[in-house]
Amino acid sequence: MIMDKSHKFSRLEKIIGEESVACFSHKSVLVLGCGGVGGYVIESLARSGIGTLIIIDYDTVEESNMNRQIIALDSTVGENKVDVWKERIHDIHKDCKVISWKQKIEKENIELLFQEKVDYIVDACDMVSTKKELIKECLARKQKFISCMGTGNKLDPSQLEITELTKTVNDPLARILRKYVKDEKLKGKIMVCSSKEVPIKTKERTPGSSAFVPSSAGLLIASYIVRDFLKEKSE
Repeated sequence: MIMDKSHKFSRLEKIIGEESVACFSHKSVLVLGCGGVGGYVIESLARSGIGTLIIIDYDTVEESNMNRQIIALDSTVGENKVDVWKERIHDIHKDCKVISWKQKIEKENIELLFQEKVDYIVDACDMVSTKKELIKECLARKQKFISCMGTGNKLDPSQLEITELTKTVNDPLARILRKYVKDEKLKGKIMVCSSKEVPIKTKERTPGSSAFVPSSAGLLIASYIVRDFLKEKSE
């Protein structure tokens, strides 16, 4: 009779193998932006046994985050997002090395993202200028990365997909970045998470959001990274 050796990653081992899960403990992922999308990336990677997570966000938890951000609770409003996340990650996976920066990343200090050796960078930030610079730098450095496009004013998570930036549709943010890449004559594959759903028009300057689309985007990105790690291992 074979005993079922149960531990926190045993169910994942059943589908990818013990060796692959062990390999994840040596992987490092940097997540820029710990909000609606980035939060679910962090959550999923922590629950997949990733060994090092570098989390960057300059903001605090606000009441308006409650509808979509996994760490946004009455008990966490007003706290630094990276502090809440560091505690939560260690509560999920105590052996995970967590490096947290309460830092606003802009063009002028983009170099900070490349201080640590990482296997993947996830762009889940809101600033268009930062996204542009991150794409440029990652391509130049041959750094693996994936960038999330717009999830605001959308309701249907089934229309999300991982694709190349050049193949995106109905995504105003992706349109801006496609033009930037073309104008700058940047070369290389740019993988993004984007929704084909036509954005809902509102009269508000600040986009609306749902619990479904940002979270699903984060889960898709985390899944893409994990599967890419598995692909690397098999090559």
